[in-house]
Amino acid sequence: MADEMTAGSPGKLAVARDFLIETRAEMDRVSWPERPELIKATRAVLIGAVVLGVAIGIVDKILQLILVDFVSVLSR
Repeated sequence: MADEMTAGSPGKLAVARDFLIETRAEMDRVSWPERPELIKATRAVLIGAVVLGVAIGIVDKILQLILVDFVSVLSR
């Protein structure tokens, strides 16, 4: 704690303040998408997530049938 208070080293509050100022300046330079582009991208992500979820579910069901049910039939 004494090391933080030495001359020349900024305190935690000053470091946090500088970080927030720099973050705000960076956010002003960001080019944000227009609303139609954002809606289109959101739809694409949602559709992709649903398709991927269904595909994973189908593969899971097939593997379950092969590895669990078929193996239990063989072991009888």
